[in-house]
Formats: sequence, C-alpha cells, structure tokens
Amino acid sequence: MPEQAAEDPRGIIARLPMRPRQIIAVVLCVMLNALDGFDVLAISFASPGIAAEWGIDRAVLGVVLSMELIGMAVGSIVIGGLADRLGRRPVVLGSLVIMAIGMALATTAHSVTTLSAFRLFTGLGIGGMLATINAAAAEFSNARRRNLAVAIMAGGYPVGAVVGGSIASRLLAAGSWRSVFTFGAFVTVAFLPLVWLFLPETVAFLVHRRPANALQRVNAVLRRLGHSAVAALPAPSGDAPRATIAQLFTPGLARTTVLLTIAYFAHIMTFYFILKWIPKIVVDMGFAPSTAGGVLVWANVGGATGALLLSLMTQRFGVRSLVIGALVLSAAMVTLFGQGQSDLRQLAMVAGVAGMCTNAAVVGLYTIFAQSFPTAVRAGGTGFVIGVGRGGAALGPILAGFLFANGVGLATVAAVMALGSVVAAIALVLHRYREQPVAA
Repeated sequence: MPEQAAEDPRGIIARLPMRPRQIIAVVLCVMLNALDGFDVLAISFASPGIAAEWGIDRAVLGVVLSMELIGMAVGSIVIGGLADRLGRRPVVLGSLVIMAIGMALATTAHSVTTLSAFRLFTGLGIGGMLATINAAAAEFSNARRRNLAVAIMAGGYPVGAVVGGSIASRLLAAGSWRSVFTFGAFVTVAFLPLVWLFLPETVAFLVHRRPANALQRVNAVLRRLGHSAVAALPAPSGDAPRATIAQLFTPGLARTTVLLTIAYFAHIMTFYFILKWIPKIVVDMGFAPSTAGGVLVWANVGGATGALLLSLMTQRFGVRSLVIGALVLSAAMVTLFGQGQSDLRQLAMVAGVAGMCTNAAVVGLYTIFAQSFPTAVRAGGTGFVIGVGRGGAALGPILAGFLFANGVGLATVAAVMALGSVVAAIALVLHRYREQPVAA
C-alpha cells in the first residue's frame, strides 16, 4: 500500500473503519477474557467437591475461594504495569504461561494450603491478562466502536463461565473436582499459538514508547491490519505521562484513579459474592453439586446477556448513566436473591437476573477505565484500579463466609453484600467522566 506521510498512525486506527484483522484481534481479546472467566470460576465449580473431600467449613472455604482473587490484585498492578513498559503482546503471552502452570498445579493439590498457593499463583496471570486485554481491545478499535469493543471484551468473562461451567458440570458428574483444573490447563495452553499468530503489538503502544525500529514496527502492524504505512512518526510528546503508579495520582488523574478504584472495589464485592457462593448455597439447600453448577451457569448466562445489552446501548446512551442504573439494579437483585426462593427454577431465574445486572455494571466499568486513562498509563491505570479493586473481590467471599460461619442468615448476608453496588454508584456520580462521542 502507498505510504501516508501526514497522519499520525494512531489517527489512522481511530478514524478509519475497522479492518478484519482488527476485528480478529478484538475477538481474541474477548476469548481471552472468556478464558479468564472460566479460570476464576473453576474453584467455584469445584468448591462443593473440595469441601466434601477435605471436610472444611464455610469460613475456610471462603479463604480458598478468594486466593486467586488476591493473586489477581497483585497481577493486575504489577503485570498490568509491565504492559505499559514491555508491550501488550508479550504480557498476554506471559500471563497465559502463568495461568496454564497454575491450573496444572491445582490438580496435584492435597491440602488447603497447597491449593491456596496454586490459586494465588494462577491469579497473578489472570490479573495481568485482564488489565492488558482491556487496553489492547481499546487500542485495536477505531474511535466509533471503542466503547462497544471494550464492553464486548468484558462480556467475554461470563461467556467463558457459561461454556466452561457447562463442561465443568459434566466433568464433576463423571469424576473428581480436579478434572475441572485439568481441562482449564489444556485450554489455556491452546491459546498460546492463537495469541502468537493473531495479536500483534498495538500501534498506540509502539508510537508512545518508541522502541528500537519503531517506525518499521508501526508500519508492519499497520500493513498487517490492512492500513497504509506512514513515512514518519509524529514528534514525541515531551509532557507525555510516564507509565508509573505515581503518575496516576498527579493532579490530572488522582480524582479519576481514586473514584474508579472505590467504585470497582465496592461493586466487585457484590459481584463475587454472587459468583463465588452460589454453588455452596445451592448445595446447602439440598441439591446435588452438579445442579449447583447449573445455577451458577444461569447466573453467568444472565451476565453475558447484561454485557451484550450494555454493549449495544453504549452506541446510543452515555456509559456512566448506564452503569449507575445497572449498579442500582444490582443492589436490588442481590438483596432479592437473599430472600430465598421456593424451588430451583425460581432460584436460577433470580440468579440469572442478578448476574445480568452485576455483570453489566462490571462491563461498563471496564469501558470507563479504557476511556478515562491516557495511552501511556492505560494498562497500568486499569491494572491499578482492578488490582486494588480486587481487594473487594477477595474480601467479598471471605466476609460472606465469616458472616455465614457466625450464624447470620442468607437474607442479611445478601443485603450487606448488596451495599457494595450502592457505594459504587455514588462514586461514579462523583466521577468527572467525559463521555466519548460515538462518532468521534
């Protein structure tokens, strides 16, 4: 293709219609998030079998359920920050290797301590992956479809839980809980060649970081994506923010960082209360573990539906308003879930609607992250918010387990955990978010 001398290569990506290779890259990000969804919830599907085999109570199980979430917190901050220094592609590949090793090691665990350590290690890779693919999906998309692409990417999480959960339920019915982790390890390894072949480095990262042979690398990616090459790169911005955590707390970004971290921390407590405790709650009601997995699948079907609806609605309505509405509905539905249902069908229905609202809010938050942080700190900023916010993900199951172990009923526990979504809604009301025009 002829060279294009005048335009910033980032402007080419932002302005022109998305080419097939860009769409493939975004789809791969969706698939990677789906893999994260299964890897995170693998322990939830396996939890009834673990509790039965080792004879552990709810308080101890709550700690086990939270270990990979703690790992995700560290991975999001540390590995997500590396994506702003080393690039999106190498960090995705490295995260996959960590996840595959962690899932394989989980199959060898024979105590709470070893399983917790292996899940903590797995969480490092999952956290790094989440932060990096959020930035990559935004940077492979044009301006018009960026919100949609990031929202769909985030929607891959419940899709992975639905598909993987359906398989996990069959594996649990046919054998040990360890088979769930064996399946996860094989699938994770299968993604390595896909990323190597179809996920190049992003143009935005290359232009900002200016590695050796930056022009040649930018043009190679542009041609690979189906765009024209450029004759020169734009002059580097002398005041461009550096990829450090300290940069997130400069006057221009501090308010954004703090409020988004509070919002994510609070809501993710509510989100993971539902996802982590559904199987155990259902089993304690007298249903089989495989049936409990089915209820969790329905919660994630609702989550996938919520992600799709919010993704489409971002093309017509402001993201912040949509997310605040989803957060309010989340609080209401989680509270309703705690009231108890008369049969399994009603329980699955309420879990499905709760999943739809809670995950729609999570999807919208990821979209806001991608738009709120500049390229230089996009992965690092997203990683920091997710990482610190994952403290809420870890705290949610532990707090619920503590309340259950001390005799607090399901209705009260659910009402307490639903407050996280309320706090998140308040934080977003205070966030000075500038809506991106759909046809930017």
